[in-house]
Amino acid sequence: MTQHSQTRQTNPFLRPWTTPFGIAPFGEIAIDHYRPAFEQALAEHRAEIEAIATQAAEPTFANTIDALERAGHALDRLCGVFFNLASSDADADIQAIQREMAPVLAQHGNAISLDERLFGRVKALHAARDGLGLSSEQARVLDKTYKNFVRAGAELDEAGKARMRAVTERLASLGTAFTQNVLKDEATWTLPLAEADLDGLPDDLVSAMRQAARDRGLDGAVMTLGRSMVEPFLSLSPRRDLREKVFKAWVKRGEMGGESDNTAIVAETVALRIERAKLLGYPTFAAFKLDDTMAKTPEAVRALLERVWARAKVRVGEERAALADMARAEGMNAPIEPWDWRFYAEKVRNARHALDEAALKPYFQLDRMIEAAFDVATRLFGVTFERRLDVPVYHPDVRAYQVLRDGKPIGLFLGDYFARTTKRSGAWMSAFRSQEKLSGEVLPIIVNVMNFAKPAAGRPALLSFDDARTLFHEFGHGLHGLLSDVTYPLLSGTSVARDFVEFPSQLYEHWLARPEVLARFAVHAETGEAMPQELIDRLIAARNFNQGFATVEYTSSALVDMAFHSLDSAEGLDPIAFERDELKRLGMPEGMVMRHRTPHFAHIFSGDGYSAGYYSYMWSEVLDADGFAAFEEAGDVFDPALAARLGTFVYSAGNSRDPMEAYMAFRGRAPDPEALLVKRGLAEAA
Repeated sequence: MTQHSQTRQTNPFLRPWTTPFGIAPFGEIAIDHYRPAFEQALAEHRAEIEAIATQAAEPTFANTIDALERAGHALDRLCGVFFNLASSDADADIQAIQREMAPVLAQHGNAISLDERLFGRVKALHAARDGLGLSSEQARVLDKTYKNFVRAGAELDEAGKARMRAVTERLASLGTAFTQNVLKDEATWTLPLAEADLDGLPDDLVSAMRQAARDRGLDGAVMTLGRSMVEPFLSLSPRRDLREKVFKAWVKRGEMGGESDNTAIVAETVALRIERAKLLGYPTFAAFKLDDTMAKTPEAVRALLERVWARAKVRVGEERAALADMARAEGMNAPIEPWDWRFYAEKVRNARHALDEAALKPYFQLDRMIEAAFDVATRLFGVTFERRLDVPVYHPDVRAYQVLRDGKPIGLFLGDYFARTTKRSGAWMSAFRSQEKLSGEVLPIIVNVMNFAKPAAGRPALLSFDDARTLFHEFGHGLHGLLSDVTYPLLSGTSVARDFVEFPSQLYEHWLARPEVLARFAVHAETGEAMPQELIDRLIAARNFNQGFATVEYTSSALVDMAFHSLDSAEGLDPIAFERDELKRLGMPEGMVMRHRTPHFAHIFSGDGYSAGYYSYMWSEVLDADGFAAFEEAGDVFDPALAARLGTFVYSAGNSRDPMEAYMAFRGRAPDPEALLVKRGLAEAA
């Protein structure tokens, strides 16, 4: 047996996978398998691309676009595994490979995007597109492929291409370093707590703190910088001094000095993005990024954000006054600081709506909320979910479910719900494999990743209402990937405009707060009793409580993102000072901090995904508020006709049509922007 054939037999990435659904055989993968797998997969992809670029035949859709879409299968399969694990279960070895491969993969992408032979074939097809007899999906793939080449720099001269290669490769390395620095700060910071420090905290949070200590080989209980621990601690701990310590560490992630400090990375990233945009003929990076979105221009984005910002600031002033009154009534006469806001907001909410977070959480058991999310999908789209214990998973906490429609599997869903030190913070959906039909009936493998606090053995995991909403949100993304029904990988699932991708996920959140769902699935962990109707009524009545705070937190982050990426020069940029000055210019309310401060703003600095695009949650919120109103107007939140249109034109359509066309095909008209203000309870704020 040759060394090459022996390697193919022992390295799982170099042979077919016979596992259920063709998922990675995670138990067989060792760290030493990744580097040779990358070498082989990159070589195979280069050979496939070279064959397309050098063929003697005139370009046709089949020998160029179809061929490009089929190429790189081995690399896609490898990256699907590696980068999912780099986000959700990364050790030092995986992080080292990630740092090594980031510029290599960027270089590989540049070699394809800047290949003038390849672009010449695509450009010729694009010029002749009207006479090619293409289907609507083929026409869209051709148009997207052409634009992707142009936006990557295919029309630049040789000097421009050389500089573009250098810029994009450096940006890839910077984004990787940014992400790993934030993860390091989150994984290494702890605050040991004495028994007296735990007074006033609910049992499930204390249990999570004790588990966090055990995970780190420590005694007692510790606070970490996981959001699932930080937010309830800030809401419920009566110890103002401890809240201050936790909050200050929370907002200083990525700015703690030393090797994990992201300040210089942000400055260089902004400068390189400006250069990239100008190479392509755009005045700013925001102008470049938004040219390929629904919003189209920075001016359109700012118009929406500033309209909401003005009303949210009015509401925040009213909310702060109520918090100050509550604080004074309890003997606290100091100004409301950021570490006080959640604590006194919880007290005001309890006083106004008789809602106690600690009393609410037992009704939101993780397992029951997963069932609820599945049940809504069944009622809307006719899909069912079955647990599969025979499917390999990458961590013991991960759950696998086959997804069926009419008894036929349509995909595999993985749920990874608990926080751990090897997982970056936040919540997200990703794909180990995306749906497509070009290479046969390829079923998607979709994962939802959360960071909920893991309970003690034998105890149920309890969520806050916001946690449950996050679960529904990410499952909405998951359905967007699972229900995808397109031919071409380029158009699959969530591969849509950045300011449309949040529409299916945010729309899905609405069903959680419906009495039809809460009455069935909000069941008390101790008593087994369903949430009483009067408690459901109070929970729904309070849905816009503290909405000024939530809106200012989010909108300030979106406006600062847009400000960074609207710069036409980054000379002398001090990111921390820039953030401070921009917030001062906006009139950031006292006692408040951005939801994501710049040094840990992973949405925009860990890669290009949401750069100049954090606004997209609010842009999509216009759609989701108006879209759910259609179900309310129908008098049935599971209206079959509406659900069918939603499935056909949104969840299953991928990027096969223009997003506004997709929305109007579902809704029957363009969205009404006022629906956003009504949803947030800000329509009357002036």
